[in-house]
Amino acid sequence: MKKRKARKFPVLLLAGGGLLLIVAAVMLGLQNGSIPATSSEPAVSSEHEEETFPEIERVSLEDAKAALDAGTAVFVDVRGVDAYNMSHIPGSLSIPLAELESRLTELNPNQWIITYCT
Repeated sequence: MKKRKARKFPVLLLAGGGLLLIVAAVMLGLQNGSIPATSSEPAVSSEHEEETFPEIERVSLEDAKAALDAGTAVFVDVRGVDAYNMSHIPGSLSIPLAELESRLTELNPNQWIITYCT
């Protein structure tokens, strides 16, 4: 019986040591930034969006704000209704992206339409 206990100890020692090495590697990776940590800041994917929709002209924040202040554009929030109800640009319309194509008739094509989702 003593021999059996003696065999378990090295196995447990190796398993515990391996676990400690894994935890240390993860902690070191988080400190050095090689493993991405979660963040409350949204990811910026403007490059991807521009590649995906290059035919759509991008609107700068300054131009959008000027259009909002002057009332020269219609702002369309394409997020879900719940997100719109939590917060939205005053005066904007709520047309979730999934419904946009079927609700295009609600928009005047002669107006400057600015969609947003954040």
